[in-house]
Amino acid sequence: MTAINSHFDAPAIFVKTQEGFQVSLTVADKGQVHFDVDSPCVRRSEVADSTSRATAFLDPEARLIPRPNIHSDFWSAGAPGVAATGS
Repeated sequence: MTAINSHFDAPAIFVKTQEGFQVSLTVADKGQVHFDVDSPCVRRSEVADSTSRATAFLDPEARLIPRPNIHSDFWSAGAPGVAATGS
């Protein structure tokens, strides 16, 4: 472990192996969770724009990334282990 942030509102943990692999888990503003992985085996490259439209609903009035308390038919499940479609 390279660092631990035990802040009540924004905890985080950072880990790095001897080979250079890195993982971080952070909790940001209002519960947004970020999981990042870095690998020394991968070279940086450009990522092409998506060829399809997003299917998840985003409020057209929204100016920011939706907060975790916003329901999405695509991402939100009704109960643990149950798909949002009910199947």
